[in-house]
Amino acid sequence: MLQAAPNIWKRDPKRETVMPIGVALIGCGYWGTNYVRVFDELPDTRVIAICEKRAERVAELQERLPNAALTTNLDDVLSNALIQAVVVCTEASSHFEIAKACLAAGKHLLIEKPITATSAEAQQLTRYAEAQKRVLMVGHTFIYNAGVRKVKELLDTRQDEIYYLHASRTNLGPIRRDVNVIWDLAAHDIAIFNYLLDDVPDWVSGVGVKVLRNCREDVGFACLGYPGNIVAHIHVSWADPNKAREVVVVCSERRIVFNDLNGMEQVRIYERGIKSMTNEPTTFGEYRLQIRDGDILSPRIEPREPLKDECRHFLDCIRSEKAPLTGGLDGSNVLLVLEAIDKSVRNSGRQVEVERHVLQRATA
Repeated sequence: MLQAAPNIWKRDPKRETVMPIGVALIGCGYWGTNYVRVFDELPDTRVIAICEKRAERVAELQERLPNAALTTNLDDVLSNALIQAVVVCTEASSHFEIAKACLAAGKHLLIEKPITATSAEAQQLTRYAEAQKRVLMVGHTFIYNAGVRKVKELLDTRQDEIYYLHASRTNLGPIRRDVNVIWDLAAHDIAIFNYLLDDVPDWVSGVGVKVLRNCREDVGFACLGYPGNIVAHIHVSWADPNKAREVVVVCSERRIVFNDLNGMEQVRIYERGIKSMTNEPTTFGEYRLQIRDGDILSPRIEPREPLKDECRHFLDCIRSEKAPLTGGLDGSNVLLVLEAIDKSVRNSGRQVEVERHVLQRATA
């Protein structure tokens, strides 16, 4: 029988002002270890258990986290009354069955993206969580990034006409074995675009290439057509020597750039733009009046850890019984887009319509 683990990191009991929520982690690879650290650092949680099926990984964790309660048996987590919330950080193909078992056991859920392997599973899981009255949240971490939140604020506070968006997310690896590069990396940018535009695409067109001769695409390009004649473009790659994490929004009066790799100036605003006129310009001077040229601004953004803000939001949703900013429906919408892109890739880039669902997003 699994017992509650002592603290993995030192903590200050004076900071604990509410009854702590017991948390367990299922799947503890590279990214899962970050969840363990964050939840143990937060004052109102206790990391009760870590469930990891790989024996070699359990041995590593026993060395790194000697005070952690480790198990290879999922039932140890499901049956432990001290555990109220579970983070699922396994391969996407296993998410649905694990998540359904956790919800049936009455646990609140935070699932790493993608929420499941298919949109049908995601929708079923969302309905089941609602029936169980449990929080179901997806780990679209970039929605909790202070830079992305600033871009959203800029778009919401000044009603520029949005022309188009584009995103680049490239690096040399790491290469996943469970999903292709589009599912791994483009999922971030689809979630960001949906969040910034408060909508989902009507259609997509995508191409993917297996340049490394593996069985999955390791380079991908996708176009997304949003309502209002807004087009978004995504470039993702596991085989690019240049590391990039950039989202650009081009508006009628501004160009807004989010660069996650620029710690000093994560967001830049280029106060330059061009507007179309009803009548065709007849002189050079008249044409120049359509162009706006201004300053380059870099708003101050408070340094914050997105994963920690995501986990705080998860705990707040449990305590307040409110819908998460990245709930099951948002995760399902991202999968619908990914599935449409996959279909387009299989059909040599042919445009594919995206099934639409009504967004029910929180206002955190």
